[in-house]
Amino acid sequence: MSVSAPGSGSGSAPCRFAHYFAICGLDAETGLEPDELAALYQWLEADRQGRSPDTTNAGENFEQSPLKRTFKSKVLAHFPENVEWNPFDQDAVNMLCMPKGLSFRTQADPREPCFHSFLITREDGSRTYGFVHTFYEEVTSPQICAAMQTLYQMHHAEHTPSGSASSSSSSSSSMDSLASSLDEAEVSSPGRGPARGVSPCGRCSGAYDATRDTLYVSKALCLITPMPFMHACRRFLSQLHRAVTASQPPPLPLESYIHNVLYEVPLPPPGRSLKFHSVYEPIRCQRPGPGELPLADFSLGEAFQLLGVENLVQLFTCVLLEMQILLYSQDYQRLMTVAEGITTLLFPFQWQHVYVPILPASLRHFLDAPVPYLMGLPSKEGTDRSKLELPQEANLCFVDIDNHCIELPEDFPQFPNKAELIQELSDVLLCFGLSPEGGAPLGPTPGHLRGRVLRDLVDDRKNGNLGGEALAVLERLQALATRAGVTAGPAGPPASPGKDGESEAGGRPPAGGGEEELRDAKLNVQLREVFANRFVAMFADYEAFVIQSAHDLESWLTNREQMHNFDKASFLSDQPEPYLPFLSRFIETQMFATFIDNKIMSQWEEKEPLLRVFDGRLEKARLYGARAPGLRTSGYQRCVTLRESAQAIEQRLMKIDHTAIHPHLLDMKIGQGKYQRGFFPKLQAEVLLSGPTNNNRWSNRTATAQRRKDRHRQHSDHLGLDNDLKEKYMQEARSLGKSLRQPKLSDLSPAVIAQTNWKFVEGLLKECRMKTKRMLVEKMGKEAVELGHGEANITGLEENTLIASLCDLLERIWSHGLQVKQGKSALWSHLLHYQAREEKLELQAESPVSNGPERRKSETGVPMPFLRVSLIQDMRHIQNMSEIKTEVGRARAWIRLSLEKKLLSQHLKQLLSNQALTKKLYKRYAFLRCEDEKEQFLFHLLSLNAVDYFCFTSVFTTIVIPYRAVIIPIKKLSNAMTTSNPWICVSGELGDSGVMQIPKNVLEMTFDCQNLGKLTTVQLGHDNSGLLAKWLVDCVMVRNEITGHTYKFPCGRWLGKGVDDGSLERVLIGELVVPVGDEEAGKQCRTPPMQRSPTQARRISITSLSARGAKPTGAQIQEAIGEAVNNIVKHFHKPEKERGSLTILLCGENGLVCALEQFFHHSFKSARLFQKNVFVWDFVEKATACLETADQMGDLQGGAPEPLGLTCETFCRYVNAINSTSRNIGKDGKFQLLVCLGARDRLLPQWLPLLAECPLISRMYEEGALLRDRTTVSTLVGVLQTLHDFNITLESSLIKGIQL
Repeated sequence: MSVSAPGSGSGSAPCRFAHYFAICGLDAETGLEPDELAALYQWLEADRQGRSPDTTNAGENFEQSPLKRTFKSKVLAHFPENVEWNPFDQDAVNMLCMPKGLSFRTQADPREPCFHSFLITREDGSRTYGFVHTFYEEVTSPQICAAMQTLYQMHHAEHTPSGSASSSSSSSSSMDSLASSLDEAEVSSPGRGPARGVSPCGRCSGAYDATRDTLYVSKALCLITPMPFMHACRRFLSQLHRAVTASQPPPLPLESYIHNVLYEVPLPPPGRSLKFHSVYEPIRCQRPGPGELPLADFSLGEAFQLLGVENLVQLFTCVLLEMQILLYSQDYQRLMTVAEGITTLLFPFQWQHVYVPILPASLRHFLDAPVPYLMGLPSKEGTDRSKLELPQEANLCFVDIDNHCIELPEDFPQFPNKAELIQELSDVLLCFGLSPEGGAPLGPTPGHLRGRVLRDLVDDRKNGNLGGEALAVLERLQALATRAGVTAGPAGPPASPGKDGESEAGGRPPAGGGEEELRDAKLNVQLREVFANRFVAMFADYEAFVIQSAHDLESWLTNREQMHNFDKASFLSDQPEPYLPFLSRFIETQMFATFIDNKIMSQWEEKEPLLRVFDGRLEKARLYGARAPGLRTSGYQRCVTLRESAQAIEQRLMKIDHTAIHPHLLDMKIGQGKYQRGFFPKLQAEVLLSGPTNNNRWSNRTATAQRRKDRHRQHSDHLGLDNDLKEKYMQEARSLGKSLRQPKLSDLSPAVIAQTNWKFVEGLLKECRMKTKRMLVEKMGKEAVELGHGEANITGLEENTLIASLCDLLERIWSHGLQVKQGKSALWSHLLHYQAREEKLELQAESPVSNGPERRKSETGVPMPFLRVSLIQDMRHIQNMSEIKTEVGRARAWIRLSLEKKLLSQHLKQLLSNQALTKKLYKRYAFLRCEDEKEQFLFHLLSLNAVDYFCFTSVFTTIVIPYRAVIIPIKKLSNAMTTSNPWICVSGELGDSGVMQIPKNVLEMTFDCQNLGKLTTVQLGHDNSGLLAKWLVDCVMVRNEITGHTYKFPCGRWLGKGVDDGSLERVLIGELVVPVGDEEAGKQCRTPPMQRSPTQARRISITSLSARGAKPTGAQIQEAIGEAVNNIVKHFHKPEKERGSLTILLCGENGLVCALEQFFHHSFKSARLFQKNVFVWDFVEKATACLETADQMGDLQGGAPEPLGLTCETFCRYVNAINSTSRNIGKDGKFQLLVCLGARDRLLPQWLPLLAECPLISRMYEEGALLRDRTTVSTLVGVLQTLHDFNITLESSLIKGIQL
């Protein structure tokens, strides 16, 4: 049964406006009882701080004045006894009506009534709303007064006679740090600043003398409803209270009004409005129609005034990304206003996790929950935010409502088009006279201006800045002001001046409050439309990416976890670039997953209401052709439905559709419940426990509709799946948090708390399993596709999102069950403790720390020095990075580094192996102290070693990294060492090291330079000086000394004049080396290897190639060229940040240069000219000479069209420029350069026909050569022309020294 869905429920009663009326307060019979929940809280607090819980007295806190203490409140009465589909939860209602228990006052304290609301989320996610009017009633029981007097004397005896000590000690109590405004600071109604306690002259605050003082105690009237009709309930309760305080008794007994609202006022039907009558004025309410945004009656204008537009949009983004949200305020109603406001803006999505807008003090341990939550923590006046110890802050968004500020988590993506959204929202607020920055409304009325000076004085009084005489003057001024109609209420964000309840203590509120309510409703709907419009724009084509893979509901529910329901990669590739950081994280959330689940389930059952409205809007947008389908732009389209949505509400409220039965006399006993001014009467239960016999037209009508619905539901139950089973599947299918939407408010024994913690442990483990599985599947490339896991390529953005999500999970695991919190990152704090202990041991032993496997070899047989594997060493690397300023940042960097080094599981295992430290830092129930779960968790992390991550290298791009380079000559030949001066330049995706001289006769060097990213090329050369100026190099190895990544750059060629192709420098292409030990683990599931450098086997002269007899066929060569071009095209279709190295695609083993070289080798005449090896460049040089001669003689100009002559001139210019370069790059190097420059300048397709037409060709190529086949050449030209669409930028290492 879900009462949050409009009109659902069974029987006619769910269509009632209100379900219960309750009264909470002091039970005179049981007397003053210390608040057990406060005692439990102190027990928990003592446990949290590591003190023995037994030493705390159960609730008896003599530190505090008895007027400041919490006493147990009770539900004194509630009507009706029970409602079948919404059982009355006495503990929860009592706790939420009076979150701080009973509050006592004397005549010297402020006693204005106040209003707040609450909600109870049931396990199925449905909600019940409560609206509470709290006021102070005189205590008439002599026993209670005497007890209070005794308590005060005991307190007084405990302390020094000076009263100031007592008030200061009370503020230090841990319970007080949680206290809400119902303590000294009375909760004000929305739109009021919290009123502070007034100290009468000469008496200490909190003093009580039964002979002189009148004692007052708080009492709460509460209305519990299925839907959030906040304004209507507030006005109803305020009029009830006014009837009690008025000098004349109300027209009818109060029972008549309560009976009427409980049994005779129906819920307005969707799309209609309703008027019903309270004690003095009629009350109106309206309900949105089926195509409109669902009901939301909490003032969004006020939420915007409390936080300001910018902050609210940031908070909205945090909620969408399912971070932990903690709202903090003295005022319960503010907590509700912001919490409800922000969740209504999520349409069409719904918050799926723990949701407790008012967290009672006794549930404070719930802040330890290692899951996303949205909670409101009542604060005490004067409590310093820095003293508020929260278990985890790494992923926390802390919203200090009273101080209009917000603390955001690190690593936080901005909402798409944030600036334009803020501007649009600001324009809406300005139309209603509200400031986008929050605070006071713009353009104050003259009354407000006159009231401002007076209000400052009132503030001064509250701040204790006025003495006795000034106070008396102020009181006279206030009395005058009241008569003159100037508001001198407390300053604050008066988002709703004159709202009912503002002047409850004084005169009557404006009749009906209609204008204010209408204005609020119009502002609400317009602000919500702006947000809804953003989602319509962002998810306009979402249906195209939903994957419908199951044939029936049952099979879908059963396999929900294994299903791939939404094509995330394709969806993201379709989005504008600026949206991606936000969207890539948002589509990983539970609320998005649930939205897609609802979409898939809508093929078998009725659409979920929010989804129905959203799909309707998308349909409408398509009909009006807002944009062509599939066309994604990041342009901002403003909402066009603002006026019509406001008009719909205005029409409903101005023209009332239904009027409920008027309150009437009931069949009551005469003489009971006599009117006594200032006291709420004891109500006659007999007349309120049950409703009238059904003579009500709505009851009959809704009952018929309900019976029809019931029949339909029974029918569908028989056809479909049993509902309980479905709910069970859905609970399991959606991960953690579903069954923990709200903690149990009734049973709070330590056993229940332990059980809740156990649920958290299980949930964390499950989340870890899902996350690591997802990271593997996304990363594993082809194998994953063959297993049916969707697309092979994971984008860098998605990878980054998944890793950020893993960092967040580890932070939550490490902050679960902490004994004492130190710093913002629990993981980094644990690492620092570990480091301190190990370094201490290291000093004692005066030997290096033993850290697991001592050394890790990079590759078998390669003389690269060992790199130590050390958790402490990796920490030091991070600590040396000046770029990272925060603990959370350091923890994330350390996780990324460990993941990239494939040591995350090993490091964490080592960290947790120090059990003494873990026991010292964590409570018994913490995740890290559950042995089996911890082992499974480490095993899941170990599985991530199967794939390669560059999540550290690619994120920290500006840090300085030490590199080590080793040059490995071919030993068997004597010329291992050269007498000339060698040099090296290492390049990567992020830059190059510059040319560095290698000391003579040294084959190994280390150098520091800014992060080069993944390494791509090494240029190696020498200056040809000395006797042994020839150098045969096998390969170059380069290692990143922080991440341990080692790259091999194969060469296998000579560097020297008169040997090989005469090259003195070579550009080598790198490949990442798989460390030994990882090969076995990775054999089954490696990511595809990177491109290799051309090795000796390929880079050989034409003659020796033909001598080996391993020549590729013409078809193979054409295929290789097609493949190389295709790879370059794919490269440019990736997002810019994820493209990798173009150099590898041009010059690597299967690159374009290699493929074209094969093309020119094909059927080359193999005669040795002058007994020397012939290279392709020899043909190019001869062809150039031939073309230049032909050009001078006019052969080409005569017979060929103009462009060919131009092409000929360009070709010769490029070849001559390459030949005249100062670099000694050899013949193969020159050919490579020609191909690269031709590709960059879009000239290759023009040069090929030119070479094919060259007269020289018949002398140098056999008949069947590809170059002599016109069809093949024209096909090849077509293939190469596809590269013209892209701007090819060449690495500086390739084109250094070329003047063109």
